[in-house]
Amino acid sequence: MRTVLTAVLAIHAAATLMMTGLVWFVHAVHYPMFPAVARAGDAHWKAYEREHVKRTGRLIPPIMLLEGASAVALPFLVTTARQTTLAWIGLALLVVVWVSTFAGAVPMHIRLASGFDASAHQRLMHWNLARALAWTARSAIAILLMPDSLGSSVADPWPIPP
Repeated sequence: MRTVLTAVLAIHAAATLMMTGLVWFVHAVHYPMFPAVARAGDAHWKAYEREHVKRTGRLIPPIMLLEGASAVALPFLVTTARQTTLAWIGLALLVVVWVSTFAGAVPMHIRLASGFDASAHQRLMHWNLARALAWTARSAIAILLMPDSLGSSVADPWPIPP
């Protein structure tokens, strides 16, 4: 059972950390460039947005699915009260990520596909900030869960009393 838990924690941490890095890159670099791309003209903007959605659509969903599957499994695999608490908090944060993705970011990309709209862009930035903050918190949780899987030789920096 410990081997399964260690594998799931490793998959979970890798997927969560990848998504955290990606979401912050997109938030700090990619999305802020949208207005400049739009100034090049509507046809250029539409082609760019289509390509953005196509490329991210190939990369992000598989990682999010791995992260989701491992996050759902963790509360049932972990063995301590601390791990259980962290796993459930992490799963709740994943719900925030998915809701902000499918109720916020995706509809804004659909709106932007028909032409650049500064208001939709601002809303996309706000939804994406919520995702970035939730993923950052999830990364911290994934890292905090790792010492438990490595055994008692690793000190717990923030122990949760039983």
